[in-house]
Amino acid sequence: MSNKLVRIALLTALAAAGVGCNQQSSTGSATPAAIVAPSTPDGAISASVSALRNNNVAALLDNALPAAEVAKIKTEWHNDMTKDPVTDEERKQFADNMTKLTAPDAEAKMYAEIEPQLKEFDAKTAQQMPMMIAMGQSFAQSAIQQNKDMTDAQKTQAEALLAATAKWAGSVKFTDPALIKSAIAVICKTARALNLKSVDEARALSYDQAMQKAGIMLGGVKQVFAVYGLNMDKALDSVKAETVATTGDTAKVKVTYTAFDQPFTTDSDLVRVDGKWYGKQALEQWKKKQQEDLAKAAAPATSGAQADAAAGK
Repeated sequence: MSNKLVRIALLTALAAAGVGCNQQSSTGSATPAAIVAPSTPDGAISASVSALRNNNVAALLDNALPAAEVAKIKTEWHNDMTKDPVTDEERKQFADNMTKLTAPDAEAKMYAEIEPQLKEFDAKTAQQMPMMIAMGQSFAQSAIQQNKDMTDAQKTQAEALLAATAKWAGSVKFTDPALIKSAIAVICKTARALNLKSVDEARALSYDQAMQKAGIMLGGVKQVFAVYGLNMDKALDSVKAETVATTGDTAKVKVTYTAFDQPFTTDSDLVRVDGKWYGKQALEQWKKKQQEDLAKAAAPATSGAQADAAAGK
């Protein structure tokens, strides 16, 4: 995966997290209309919520990055997507997977492959699942506590959401045949909607086309979670944003929402750039990732120059 895609995936996740997590989700072929971030901090949060609710990844990125940064991504898109060579093995693997997921009888064949493994999986992991969830929760709690970018109040809310998530995970039988069949149906439907037959076709997508495909994938992911009782769209519908403080080009927005039938509150820090408001953490992480990528790109050239100098060239 290209560095650009990694950065965009990171930014999208940060932007989604920043909005806290009565329009319909879009999984069609039409490109959703762009949503421009308003000039108020709470309006910017609400616009991002709307973009995420509509699976509009392009609008979510527009709300997460200043226009100059988005323009730069679009300009460099084609070169970024095609600079790394693709092997024949990767081409075959992509084509085989897409054929498997999009065949007329894909759902039945995939379940037939999985079904023999369900009882064995249940026998081996059912008793271990509570321990695995507890270990994952403990690891996540440690990461939250060590996060230097979060306030104590944010850490408390994050841990409460983590506890609710762990409780949900412990209540779901992920190997339930009916649930698995429903999840497989969503996965196959999403693969068909992507309508990509080769990795070369995927790499040739324009920025706008790629964002539309990303929206289809996001919609599919949300539908799979919904199969297992985690309705992200319902949580997004409950989001309310309120600006609680503004000082110059910085602001703090209180975000409230309901998840797992529980109320949650978090604070989001925003900064104003060219008259519009953006999530502070998303911008900082984007810049940090760019700097890391530049450092990695420069490292081989520096090493080569040092080697030449040592050899007396």
